[in-house]
Amino acid sequence: MENAIFEAALDQLTSGGYARLTMEGVAGAARTGKAALYRRWASKVELVIDALDSTLPRLHGIPDLGSARAELLHLIELFTDAICSRAGAALHTLMAELSHQQAEVFKDFIAQRVIEPTKDTILDILRRGVERGDVRPGAVAPLVADVVPAMLMYQVKVSDQGPAPDYAVRLVDDVLIPMVRQP
Repeated sequence: MENAIFEAALDQLTSGGYARLTMEGVAGAARTGKAALYRRWASKVELVIDALDSTLPRLHGIPDLGSARAELLHLIELFTDAICSRAGAALHTLMAELSHQQAEVFKDFIAQRVIEPTKDTILDILRRGVERGDVRPGAVAPLVADVVPAMLMYQVKVSDQGPAPDYAVRLVDDVLIPMVRQP
């Protein structure tokens, strides 16, 4: 039942926007009662955050693929898949619609659920790369880890279609690898 509720919330968010999303509408689409929603979620903010949290992929635990390039590419492909998913579209709709003040709670969610875990994963990948010898030690830095989420969020903001199909390869090969590789 929870999955049906989350699907309904994301559908309403992407089709009508946050302002038009209602607990009643979600309940109807999920074939449950509004009271059942309010027992679990006190507001549509809480419902939307849980719906996004349950459907966005976890961007940590990238396996050792033998090279920093392969691991970074894998991570960025997961991230771009998430951006192009229904949850990604819902998040894009949400952030485009809300005022700065309204968006604060969702920005905190994005930072804690998406940005910080992504940066931590990038630092882990770079540390493994240092151990293997394909990343220079000085490249394991928070500023370097900021590049991927910053570039991907920029793509989300400037392109309604999301990143181009070859974006992950170009970001890794043209930006990241030159920044982190051994001389």
